[in-house]
Amino acid sequence: MLNQYETVFIATPVLSENQMKEAVQKFKKVITDNSGEIVHEENWGLKKLAYPIQKSRLAFITWLNSKAQAI
Repeated sequence: MLNQYETVFIATPVLSENQMKEAVQKFKKVITDNSGEIVHEENWGLKKLAYPIQKSRLAFITWLNSKAQAI
């Protein structure tokens, strides 16, 4: 039985949009290489954060819904 997970992937705005997509693809590959599956993905793009993270108020955000075995 697979457990369902939601992941919000937050990346620095210093990255280009292509670099952000590559980072998300690597994360998705880790899930699928370990017998998981991506159910749904939403790219929310560059968003203003409610509070700064490492002195940055902007971040690229991607939301993933996946299923995977519990460890």
